[in-house]
This record gives sequence, structure tokens and C-alpha cells, in this order.
Amino acid sequence: MRRVGQRFSPGLPILAMVVALGLLFPVASAQAQDVLYNRDVRAILAENCFSCHGFDQKTREAGLRLDTADGATSVLESGHAAVIPGKPDDSELVQRIFSHDSTMLMPPPESGKQLTTQQKNTLKTWIAQGAEYQKHWAFIPPVRPALPIPVESRSSRSDSGPRNEVDSFIHDRLMRAGITPSPAADPITLMRRVSLDLTGLPPNLDELDAFLAEFERDPETAYDELVDRLLQSPHYGERWGRWWLDQARYADSNGYSIDAPRSIWKYRDWVVSALNDDMPFDQFTIEQLAGDLLPNATVSQQVATGFHRNTPINQEGGIDPEQFRIDSVFDRVATTGTVWLGLTIGCAQCHDHKFDPIMQKEYYRFFAFFNQQDEPSLTVFPPEVDASALKAEKAQLEKSVAELMQLTTAEMTAWESQLTDEQRKQFSEDVRKALSVERTKRSVAQQISIFGNGPRASDESFVRQRDRLLKIDELLASGVPTFVMQEQAQPRTTTIFVKGDFTRPAEPVTCGTPAVLPPLQATSERATRLDLARWIVSKDNPLTARVIANRVWQQYFGRGLVETENDFGLQGTPPSHPDLLDWLAVNFVEHNWSLKDLHRQIVMSHTYRQSSRERADVKLRDPHNYLLARQQRLRLDAEIIRDVALSTSGLLCRKLGGPPVYPPIPVGVMEQGQVKRAWNVSEGEDRYRRGLYTFIYRATPPPELNVFDAPDGQSSCTRRIRSNTPLQALTLMNDAGFFEFARALADVIERDGIEVAFRRCTSRTPKPEELEVLLSLEPLNAARVLLNLDETFTRE
Repeated sequence: MRRVGQRFSPGLPILAMVVALGLLFPVASAQAQDVLYNRDVRAILAENCFSCHGFDQKTREAGLRLDTADGATSVLESGHAAVIPGKPDDSELVQRIFSHDSTMLMPPPESGKQLTTQQKNTLKTWIAQGAEYQKHWAFIPPVRPALPIPVESRSSRSDSGPRNEVDSFIHDRLMRAGITPSPAADPITLMRRVSLDLTGLPPNLDELDAFLAEFERDPETAYDELVDRLLQSPHYGERWGRWWLDQARYADSNGYSIDAPRSIWKYRDWVVSALNDDMPFDQFTIEQLAGDLLPNATVSQQVATGFHRNTPINQEGGIDPEQFRIDSVFDRVATTGTVWLGLTIGCAQCHDHKFDPIMQKEYYRFFAFFNQQDEPSLTVFPPEVDASALKAEKAQLEKSVAELMQLTTAEMTAWESQLTDEQRKQFSEDVRKALSVERTKRSVAQQISIFGNGPRASDESFVRQRDRLLKIDELLASGVPTFVMQEQAQPRTTTIFVKGDFTRPAEPVTCGTPAVLPPLQATSERATRLDLARWIVSKDNPLTARVIANRVWQQYFGRGLVETENDFGLQGTPPSHPDLLDWLAVNFVEHNWSLKDLHRQIVMSHTYRQSSRERADVKLRDPHNYLLARQQRLRLDAEIIRDVALSTSGLLCRKLGGPPVYPPIPVGVMEQGQVKRAWNVSEGEDRYRRGLYTFIYRATPPPELNVFDAPDGQSSCTRRIRSNTPLQALTLMNDAGFFEFARALADVIERDGIEVAFRRCTSRTPKPEELEVLLSLEPLNAARVLLNLDETFTRE
């Protein structure tokens, strides 16, 4: 998992991808005749040269710039040119990289970088062929490519033939590499796989048996209907809501050392609802970045702006509030760049970007969009509660009751003065407290409380109005606060910060976007976040649709078509299937930015449905499975591991939404932070809610989620790591929550038998030797074994 603002170490992944592509694709054999800048040259220069001879003018040495054709071919002060197209032997670059003189050699030995013989020859051949530069692929708008292989008709589909456009591109690349795709997975594996991927829950046995019966009659129809049902499930929004919340750096506390709890779960519920409704992704984006600026913005659209209120808040004593406000804006810039654009914009905070064409001034123009907001809290009421009308009614009722009480002032004063200590003790605590306040300083509520216990307590008019006031207060108390963004009436002045230091303001700047991308179309003289949001999802923007399509793909195969899913810049890896990525991006936009359509396109493909079994021929030719001749086995995400255990044990509460819950955690966890906080374990059904709803303290996250690599919400997470440690097995065996799940599964074993419990955990029937081992165990131990199986928590 990479964090916003961290640089990607380019060496191994980029080279691994380039080498893999070179070894696998027949076009590599013709490299000597056809060397391309984007495919063959850029990665070499980016890794070894751009840090000293790239976009950043301040660190550029000898006046040489190698990331542009003009810079590379310009005559330097030495009288030489680094690159002379068609003349490699006269080119200073070639002379330097082949030099045996350590004072002349490039990259210099002290840099720790060294070109391979193949890389040197590639650069020399490229210059000999004319040294043609190409615009970086990610900055070129995608166009719909032609299908390389016709898609088979439904009636003629073979077991491993292309079922849709995705397969057309994947199978074409496999054919060129001399590899055949794997056969489809068996129906049990397939149903379990797609159920976990689309809803985060395994199928129950009734669903599984019904699917197998239908699959026997008509496999395609059975699978089509299964996918449709899963996409319409309310649990789809929970599964994919967690995917988006990772990127939104969602948590339920403020972070830093105090890490106080916050109320922002309404934003979490908004995400789940929006995804279940298949809100077009462009609207999904606009509402989160600028919902408050939409005409007549609804409460829901204001709640959506919680995306950028997920930043940590420092409440320590003695801090400079402006410093941490600026830190939040820095985070919002970097997160926006990473999540939607796939660019490391945050790297230009202190200086011009070292590799990508993003100037520091452009960074602060982008920063200006997020420097104009207040950060209030909005109270959200249930749909049936009209808060504005209730508040108006309350004011009128209080006025009416006050007038009534005014008429009886003398009577009430005399009554109160005659109260004995014994009589006062008989009143409720609220009344006694109100009586202790000086008459002229009592609130309306206190006056009503006293009046309701005095000689006019039975006055029908008063009783009716008092009861209505109590009901109104009850309804208004149903409101839930949540953090939102709100534009300031008077905009702040934004400046460049020298070296990123907010105490060193320099040149003022206005809102704007990087020049390497299409220009922003502002709707007024001063551009706003709404203009920025619309620019991000503009059809002219070459990045957003590619980035999101790639990130969805990554969830299904463990790796994106672009492996550096949060860096589509010059140091990112090239796409393994560029035409497929462009096809997915274009199709995504043309189908109204429908995420469900994108999901369906992927899961209906043979590429997705393939068996994940390793094959010797594929391991030899494509050891990292870049060409996708088989599916990938993927360990489930932390929250889904909990959900699977809840589901198989029969304890799962399927209720959607609502406040976060507190399942059991180990004793002492909440004593690890600076402030010791209570963790009142939820009772009843809340104890068994999905992992999505568990309260997350940033400083002390629940161990059962943390040990399985759940993000902590400190910064945006665009890809989770999948570690493998002994602590994970210990957690599944001994964690209080999982032990409770095991006891419930033991009840299933005693009631329905071990085979049923095994099927609930793995979806398949146990083999005789497996059954023999499990039958030798006590029910509880057998349950603990089943909840610790690799197969239980791995998506085949």
C-alpha cells in the first residue's frame, strides 16, 4: 500500500514490467528495428536521468533537459548536444553512457545508478533511428480501439473462448505470446468468487444449490442472472463502499495523539447508498468534491463533501491551528491528484516535480481550490423530520407558553416561595436544578419545567403545548452531526510557499490546473471547486476514466493493468494492455460513468472466470501472470474476513448503515494511545455487524482489522498490501471475536454435521481425508480449524 505524497521507487517494478513485456511479446524481437520512446526509452531515462536532467529546473545540471526533444537536442554551453538524431556516435549522451572514464560516465558512479548493456544499446539504437519523442501515453485522451479478435456469439462460445470485449484484448496478447487461456473455473468456485467480489459475502448453501441446479441446465443464463442479482444486492454497496472509503482515508476519529472520536459516519452511509444506486461516477465525483456548491444543494450533496473532511485534526495544546489547516489542504491536494488523476501532484509541494511536468506554481494553483473553505459540522435529520419547520414551530410554542406563564407570575411566585425543603426533594432533578436558578436567569425550558409542577400543572392549553415541545425536542435530538465543506464568503489569498513552508509565502496565485492536461473551463471569473470537479470528470481529461477503470480492474486481479495504480506519470509502469485500458475507459464514460456496468463487463469475461490454478507453461513464460492466462488467488480484505466468519457461523447481522459499532477487541488495546478511551462492546445484533461498520480509531485501530492490513485512515490508500504473518493465524484462532464465531459454528456442527459446516466455510464438499481429520476433533476445535483454513479466507 502506498501513501499519498510518497514517491514510488521505480527500479524493480518498472524494469520488471518492461522486461516481462519484452520477453513475452513477439514485438520485442524487432526492437533493434523499431525502438519506441514510450515503450523502450522513457523508463530508462526516468529511472536514471530525469532526477538531474528532467522537468525540475532547480535541480537540472549542466543545463541539460532530457525529458523533451528540444531539451535533449539543444546545443549546450560545452558546444555539444546530448542527442543528435540519426547520429548516435556524435551524440554526447551515447559517448557518456559508454565511457570508461569515471569522470565522464553517466549516470555518475556516485549516483548508485548503472545502465545495463541492453539499456545502453536501446538508447543508442533509438538515437540512430531518429530519437523521436512521444507524448506520455497517459496524457493522450483515450480512443476506442478496434477489437483484435471478434467476440464469439453466445451459441458458439467454447469453454475458454472470448466471451466479451475484455477477452478480445486479453486473448490476442496471449496468442501473440504463444499461451492459451485457462479453462473456466468450476461453478462452485465461480459462484463463491463473484459473490465475494461483488458483495463481500459468500453464498449460503441454498443459494449455492439453486445456482448449481440452474448452471447444470444453462450455464450462461445461470451466471448472467447471478451477476445481476449480486449487483442489485444492497451488500454490493457495502463491499465497494469499503473500496472507496480506503481512498477517502475514512476513519471515525481525529487522529494525532489525542485521536478524539468524530461523527462522520453519515458520509460512509452516503457512499454505500450512492454506489447501490449506481450514481454515475462523474456525479459521484462532483458531489464529493463540490456538492455544497451545486445549485440548491441538498443535504445529501452537502454530506458528500465529507470526502475531504476525512483529514486528521490535531487537538493538541499549543499547536498553530493555521499550520494544521494548511496540512489538511496539502492532504486534499495530494489525495485528489492520486485518487482521480493517478498523479503524484503532492511531490510538487516544495519544488517543481522531479519527473512529471507539474510546476510548483501549478501545485499551488491547484491548492487554491481547497484553500477557500470553512470546515463546519452539519446536523442531518431523518427524512421524515423537517428540522426547519420544527424549529419555527418550537419558537412559536415557546412564545405562547411564555405569554401564558407571564399571566400567572404572581401566582407562581407565591407558590414557589411557600415550597418546603421536603416538597422540593420530591421533584425531579431537573426541576430542583431549575428552582435553584434565580428567576430572572431561568431559561424557557426551566420555566416550563417549574410551571408544569406548579398549581397550573393541569392547565389543558399548557399541557398540550408542553407535550408538543417535548416531542419537538425529541425529534430534533434525532439529528446526527457530520463534517462537511463550505465555501467562504470572502476567499483567502493563496500564495506559493517557499520550499512548502507555510510561514514563507511568496508569489500570489489563483485557482488553476496543470498545463500538461486540458485547460479548465471556469463558469465565472473566479474558478471554484465545482469547476475543478467538472474538469476532473470532463471527457477531455485523459486520466480519470483510465485511473478508475484500472483501479476497479485491480480489485479483481490483484494488480492493475497499470501496476502503479496511483502513479500514471512518467515514472509509473506502462500498461500491460494499453488498448484494453483505453477500451474500458471509453466504455466507462460512454455508459454514463456506470460503475455497475464496468463491474459487469469485467466479471462476465472469460478472463475473470478462468481457473486460478497454476500452470507450468504459464509459470515459465509469464511467471508474474501479467498476461492473465489464469485468475489470481487473492486473500480477502480484513473486513471481509470478518464478514465471512460472521456469515459462515450464522451470526451475521445484515442491517445496513447507522452509527459505528464496537465488537470485542483484546483487553488493553485502548490503553495504547496518549488518551485512554472506553471501548464499550456492542450488544445484540450490533455485536455482529459487518466490518465496514466497526469504529476505527486512527491511533489504535481494531487489531483484527489491523493484522490483515486494513488501512488506518491516516492517508489515502489506493491498494492494500496482502501480508502473510503468524499473527494472522493466531488472530483467527484466539481473537475474542473469532473465538465467538467458532463457538457459533460449533453449534452448527452439532446441529447439522461437519459437512454442512465445511460447505458453509468453503462452498465445496469435503474430501474423505479432510472429513476424517475433522471428525476426529471436538466440534469447537473443528470449527476453529475451519475458520483458520486458507481456503475459507481466500478468493480462488
